[in-house]
Amino acid sequence: MRETQRDEALQKTLITRLNRVEGQVRGIRAMIERDAYCDDVLSQIAAARSALDSVGKLLLESHIRSCVAQDIRDGKERAVDELLTTIGRLLR
Repeated sequence: MRETQRDEALQKTLITRLNRVEGQVRGIRAMIERDAYCDDVLSQIAAARSALDSVGKLLLESHIRSCVAQDIRDGKERAVDELLTTIGRLLR
């Protein structure tokens, strides 16, 4: 498993947002358990998905600015292929 050193502020931001997503998912489960109206549940699912996408965008930006940029400076051409694969997964 490869590792990355993240800026403390970024790590805190990512964890805060992930905690929020986790709370949203728990709320969605509770809505289903109490038979909440389908449209209301679907709206909460969309909100959770959007919040998770936001985490992904922040992480991708950080990845490009740090890991990918450093690999390119080091002459590791595979970094571009890896980045393209990662972006492809995110856009599915």
